[in-house]
Amino acid sequence: MIFETKRRSVFKAVSWRIWATVTTAVIVLIFTGELTLAITVGLLEVVAKMGLYFFHERLWTRIRYGRKEIAPFVLWFTGLPASGKKIVADEVTRRLREFGLKVERIDSHDVRPLFPETGFSPDEVDRHVKRAGHLAAMLEKNGVVVVASFVSPYRQSREFARQVAGHFVEVHMRSTAEACEKRDDKGHYALARNGEYRYFPGVDVAYEESSAPEIVIDVDDTDFDVAADQVYDYLKRRLLRVR
Repeated sequence: MIFETKRRSVFKAVSWRIWATVTTAVIVLIFTGELTLAITVGLLEVVAKMGLYFFHERLWTRIRYGRKEIAPFVLWFTGLPASGKKIVADEVTRRLREFGLKVERIDSHDVRPLFPETGFSPDEVDRHVKRAGHLAAMLEKNGVVVVASFVSPYRQSREFARQVAGHFVEVHMRSTAEACEKRDDKGHYALARNGEYRYFPGVDVAYEESSAPEIVIDVDDTDFDVAADQVYDYLKRRLLRVR
């Protein structure tokens, strides 16, 4: 949250009055031709209007009319590996920051290094996602909008993240394993099919879909920019209240 200090209001008042006073003095000089009178009027005006401007500014800080407070929220992208979660989440993050919100972007690659011993078994992934949910909730409680992208293949851990958050928006990047494998330029699916990865969602463990995510993007039929539009439009209608 950003607020204006009294010192900042004072500096704004001084800078504004310097320009305004010079303008007033010049106008008086042009109309009267009296330099002394122009200087006197300018000095009187600067003292009076600096004070008026300062109190006017501080008064408006107490008036809520026209101010919009946006509650922080957790925007959680989930879906199979290579479903486009990171790309769309990055673009939505950019738009939210451009809107003027304080946004923290977290991804599995950011959180896993904090717990290097974490593996990929269902139980370990479940704990990993719950830790990420706790982190997102803590940031949200401190007034930060969180955009998270995790495969988070298990319904139970996603529901946990929802419960600990204040405002939770789940975005399911829906796709098939076959389509995701075509987008997988790092070859993770091939490694999983060769047995080099275990517990890989879409190959040897199932992705558990939520019963009612707030947003569902059919990735195979939707361009990533259009997907970002859909998510951002939802946020504007439901949370940002943009008109």
